[in-house]
Amino acid sequence: MFTARRWWESKGLQIGLLGVIVGSAWVLRQTQGALLFEVYQGVTRPIQMLQTAPPQEERFRDARLLELQTRITELESQNKKLKQLLRYVEKEPLASRPIPARVTGRGADNWWQQVTLNRGSLAGIQEGYVVKADGGLVGLVESVSPNTSRVLLISDLKSQVGVTVSRTGAKGVLRGDSSADAVLEFYEKVPNVKPGDVVATSTYSQKFPSGLAVGRVKSLDLKKLPASVAKVELFPPIRSLDWVTVYPKPENQQSENIGSAKPQ
Repeated sequence: MFTARRWWESKGLQIGLLGVIVGSAWVLRQTQGALLFEVYQGVTRPIQMLQTAPPQEERFRDARLLELQTRITELESQNKKLKQLLRYVEKEPLASRPIPARVTGRGADNWWQQVTLNRGSLAGIQEGYVVKADGGLVGLVESVSPNTSRVLLISDLKSQVGVTVSRTGAKGVLRGDSSADAVLEFYEKVPNVKPGDVVATSTYSQKFPSGLAVGRVKSLDLKKLPASVAKVELFPPIRSLDWVTVYPKPENQQSENIGSAKPQ
């Protein structure tokens, strides 16, 4: 008995460790390491969260900072545009100085038809006033409230503008096409026109002063009946209007429908 006890005291620890190792190996084999992986995940997950996930207050602070940076960038851009517009307005004679306004409304279903401005009759705008932007003619004020104005764009299908080709004097009617292009119908069957020619409002236009830039001829269809037509790329950024200038209607304007352009 004494000999067996001494033997167990000297070998018991080794046998116990061997049993633990064999048992662990059997468990790993049966679970394919899943148990060990779960234990590892449970031990390391709090450490990983501390290392990778910022505190909630810090995340909110970063999001707020990004928002403020975006707003500052937008305000700086708008301020630059407004300064350029005001410098342009100040160059005009005082009697005919335009009214600057910003586009604040535009429906997805009438994107190419009309826009709403943030200034109206209180700023001096009236129905029939002419609207321009960088590049030239944009449209005509269709209706006015004390603080807003609705503008019919030259890209609207109902819009008609009397125009002339600056290089040759060929004249016609520009009609909207619900896009950044418009269709020019000439009075002549075979006009003296070629791609690249600049188009401007003509003296036949009774809604707009003559000489306002409109666009550039992109292509010609001389076989179109009853008269030739051209596709015109509009100069003003109708697709993305922001700031515009509003001018009084021409003094010799009559009460015809928008853009009546037939020569009298």
